[in-house]
Amino acid sequence: MTAPLLDVAGLRVAYPGRGFRARPVEVLHGVSLTVGEGETLGVVGESGSGKTTIGRAVLGLVKPSGGRVRFQGRDVTHASARERRALARDLQVVFQDPYGSLNPALTVGDILSEPLVVQGVSPRDARARVRALLDQVGLPANAPERLPREFSGGQRQRVAIARALAPEPRLIVCDEPVSALDLSTQARVLDLFVDIQRRTGVAYLFVSHDLAVVRHVSHRVSVVYRGDIVETGPAGAVTSEPEHPYTRRLLLAAPVADPDEQARRRAERRRLQDTATGQGARA
Repeated sequence: MTAPLLDVAGLRVAYPGRGFRARPVEVLHGVSLTVGEGETLGVVGESGSGKTTIGRAVLGLVKPSGGRVRFQGRDVTHASARERRALARDLQVVFQDPYGSLNPALTVGDILSEPLVVQGVSPRDARARVRALLDQVGLPANAPERLPREFSGGQRQRVAIARALAPEPRLIVCDEPVSALDLSTQARVLDLFVDIQRRTGVAYLFVSHDLAVVRHVSHRVSVVYRGDIVETGPAGAVTSEPEHPYTRRLLLAAPVADPDEQARRRAERRRLQDTATGQGARA
């Protein structure tokens, strides 16, 4: 079998506790997952579950206290800053906030060409690559001369996606990339992610709190609950017929258009929550 593009095994991450001499708080308790070439793994969980920390550990933005992260067969768990810069060609990120992730003082052309020039691409070739990237994400031809503030939220996220695609990476970590957008814009951006993957073969580690979002883009889904992965499987199965009670609660939390069905879901979710709370108290 071909080795996975990304292989996370027994990952543990602890953050400093609050207060003097407070003990560290472990937020990941030995998480393991893989992402194959050209695959999307959706990582889903509520706020505080630890899902975003997984992505940050893969990117080297937090230091693991245990376990291992391998990328392209290479152990990058404790890669140095120089090694991380070398990894940037193949490992990129799209952050949650399209408003805060782009430098407001630079034009879109400068934002996109900067990583290419750093890699040694000539300014002329970088400009040509920028035009191709903007066309790829569906932005107008005059976008390179404009500032980020001149675009809508959805368009800014398209700029962020283009920036991540610029070095032609093999894996992009997507950290809640559509949660700051309205529903209609979310759908268009998700379709863009799917289309780009189909055309380029890039893999995604797609972090979200929304099962409906990960269902749309993912091949497989891992569900994170209080620092542990409690369920992993094909996206269709996990997001429609989940086995774990926590995943079922996430599914029931998704809104539906039918008021009667919404009321039934709300009641069922409360029942599952009360059951979980009672089991926790007895334990």
